[in-house]
Amino acid sequence: MTKLTQSKRSLVDLALEELGQRLTSGIWAVGSRIPTEPELAEQLGISRNTVREAVRVLLYAGLLEVRQGDGTYVRAITSPAEAMRSISRASLREQLEVRAVLEESTARLAALRADEQDIAQIERCLAVRGEQQQYQNADDFIARDLDFHLAIADACGNAALAELYRYFSRTVQLGIQFSIQDEALPDPDLASHQAIVTAIRNGDAAAAARAAAAVTGPLLQALDTLLPPSAG
Repeated sequence: MTKLTQSKRSLVDLALEELGQRLTSGIWAVGSRIPTEPELAEQLGISRNTVREAVRVLLYAGLLEVRQGDGTYVRAITSPAEAMRSISRASLREQLEVRAVLEESTARLAALRADEQDIAQIERCLAVRGEQQQYQNADDFIARDLDFHLAIADACGNAALAELYRYFSRTVQLGIQFSIQDEALPDPDLASHQAIVTAIRNGDAAAAARAAAAVTGPLLQALDTLLPPSAG
């Protein structure tokens, strides 16, 4: 039994550290059920209330999930908050490269799996998006552009991939914002986005992936010209 000793840090903080170590060390694997509240209290030598508070924090962070009538399971071993901090520290080039991978994958799968309702939603989002020049507020354009790409992600038939794109959407927004503000970078034009839709409607997965790559490719090439690789 591991007994947590009182210090200047709260017992909840100490319990979180202990539980976190069990996650990161692999003692608790993703998909496994963790011990019950009384069992954890016994193992850590602390009260059930303290265990409950620590578990609640991990639930909120997305590391654990409760399955009604079955117990608490490990959902992830890396905190989404920490992952987002890591993403925010990445260079613009790195962020755009991840965006490119995600958008190529979702477009390719959407071409294979999207039904008529999915495609109609994608087309509606593109029609609302329109061209950048019609917007007085850049933030409005960015939001409509993101709606379009999220519609494709939702149509790809892979909930995990769609959720990953949605999780990464803030970084996508920053990339679009940067491309709009910097006149040296190419604008994300309507025609290139229409090519993605056409390929998805035609069920051409390879063409959809190529069209999606054509949206972010010019941005990456422009960055390589503007910034040395070490500064991206």
